[in-house]
Amino acid sequence: MESAQTVVPWTWWPYEEVGENREATREAKELLGESSIGIFSTPKPERLLQRILQLATNPGDLVLDSFLGSGTTAAVAHKMGRRWIGIEMGEHAKTHCLPRLEKVIAGEQGGISASVGWAGGGGFRFHTLGDPVFDADGGIHPAVRFGALAAYIWHFETGEPARQTFDSPLLGVHEGTAYVLLYNGILGDRRPTGGNVLTASVLAHLDTLFSHTGPRVIYGETTRLGEARLREAGITFNQIPYDIKAR
Repeated sequence: MESAQTVVPWTWWPYEEVGENREATREAKELLGESSIGIFSTPKPERLLQRILQLATNPGDLVLDSFLGSGTTAAVAHKMGRRWIGIEMGEHAKTHCLPRLEKVIAGEQGGISASVGWAGGGGFRFHTLGDPVFDADGGIHPAVRFGALAAYIWHFETGEPARQTFDSPLLGVHEGTAYVLLYNGILGDRRPTGGNVLTASVLAHLDTLFSHTGPRVIYGETTRLGEARLREAGITFNQIPYDIKAR
């Protein structure tokens, strides 16, 4: 059986095949309205990104665009059956990229939609970054709030995104294990020997707040409980900041 013949990619792509900036500007205007004009000085046409993804990826591959711009790469990747991650620090992430990608999900017929038979479907999650947990040296940022550190620990321990608001020392229960954070006076006592330290009285107070009979992972400033007492209570204690590492 003869193998399929491969085609060497051209190094010259004429605009008749992959489009040009005026085409991209027109696409952005049709999708996002007049507000897109002037924000994106060099938008890329969907046909150009289609050619690049055809050469570099296969359906189901993950495409990363760390400077999302007007969202063209994500839009084309979605229409071509690729998974994608887009990162953008500008306000237009909300004002332009988000509505554009929502229109892609709804089945908009601009750009390459007709040529790839795009009719809509799929979905995506839109996340915003919270307060920084770590400083430039990888240590815990001195100004980090309870919620931000709690969200990081929850994701670090479980691999799950933090979708809830953390306002209790109990971060949640995952696969039978409860995760607890004693930090920043969450129990209303900021004294060194108070709520940030796992003592017998603090443990008793935690037991009154929520009942859990399985294993627990507790993060805190330090613990006054010995190894035997921790084992008896099914507790793995992690000390802040030493047992929290930046990935």
